[in-house]
Amino acid sequence: MRYFSYSNELKPRCGDLLVSEPMLPDVNFERSVVLLTDHSEKGSIGFVLNKPTIFQLSDVVKVQLEQETSIFVGGPVEQNTLHFLHTKAFPLVDSQEVTEGVFWGADFDQALALIEQDPKLLRHVKFFVGYSGWSNGQLEQELQENSWIVYRGAKSEDIFELPSQELWKSILLKMGGKYKVYANYPIDPRLN
Repeated sequence: MRYFSYSNELKPRCGDLLVSEPMLPDVNFERSVVLLTDHSEKGSIGFVLNKPTIFQLSDVVKVQLEQETSIFVGGPVEQNTLHFLHTKAFPLVDSQEVTEGVFWGADFDQALALIEQDPKLLRHVKFFVGYSGWSNGQLEQELQENSWIVYRGAKSEDIFELPSQELWKSILLKMGGKYKVYANYPIDPRLN
């Protein structure tokens, strides 16, 4: 009997969160929450929001900061690239709004310059190495296999304010019902 039996009723779209099922056997996505930043017939792109690295921004780019900020692993694809999400607090042009108040990309050098001028902006940005990518139909297949739970209604606060170690559980608790039970499922049920 499969304990985590559910059926995704929502078709994913840009701005949705993908919450990994509690026992997903992929180390890249174990207990992860992915923000979909692009979803079309060509495929999907997103960023894992809750997998911080040991690196700080100044470890990978030349920037003068009064305070540091962690870089997150956005996913297993092209981990030699750097990406960022930000709120509308950043006065950047050419950003793509992913969900209300959350934007993807823009001029990277301009973002760094703004942070150097006003370190408080670090609360409104997340940096990622690599990204999560799915080819056409791949994400839909994973959804049919119940690897992911689709959550619609992500807020800027979920992405930028919730501590990364609490994000997976917090989103499941917000979803309520049986997902509250999933949120409390131990990583290793033998230790329960």
